Amino acid sequence: ASKHAVIGLTKSAAAEYGKAGIRINAVCPGVIRTAMYQRMIDQGLADEHSIRRLHPIGRIGEVEEIAGAVLWMCSEQAAFMTGHSMTIDGGMTAI
Repeated sequence: ASKHAVIGLTKSAAAEYGKAGIRINAVCPGVIRTAMYQRMIDQGLADEHSIRRLHPIGRIGEVEEIAGAVLWMCSEQAAFMTGHSMTIDGGMTAI
């Protein structure tokens, strides 16, 4: 539900601020290997094998993969993109 709110807010803000030349986009990541994720694994609050199985790609996402997408979204190559929510989740929402 929270990702749907982000998507709606992104589209609304893009429509409102587009005339001022401001692009509004969002990133909707799946499970990403971060310090918080690692703490959950270490504390037994999550099972990495089970989490991997949620992703058709069969692995956990890496911070660099999200960063690369964000850098591209901020570049001139994406200058015509606004109001878009980019899902980067290893196919998790595809199933």
